[in-house]
Amino acid sequence: MWNYMVPILVFLIPIIAILSNVVTKWIAMKEKQLEITARTAGEQAAQYAAKIERLEERVAVLNRIVTDRNEGLTAQIESLRDTPALPDKIN
Repeated sequence: MWNYMVPILVFLIPIIAILSNVVTKWIAMKEKQLEITARTAGEQAAQYAAKIERLEERVAVLNRIVTDRNEGLTAQIESLRDTPALPDKIN
């Protein structure tokens, strides 16, 4: 029986070594892909956070305008409505 096992082991050991190398390289590639994906997601999250912050600031300004009971502001807005628009082109 051992006479048959030796040739099988001699054949299987290099195959296992090659497969191990392939699996190791595949895992390294997947780790790099995950790292790139995480970095990209982090950059996008930072961009979205900056956009949200700007929008929150704008909403706060609009909220102050809407809730401001200052009659002077109302008069200013109304005066802007009465002002004629500027021409698009100057000849």
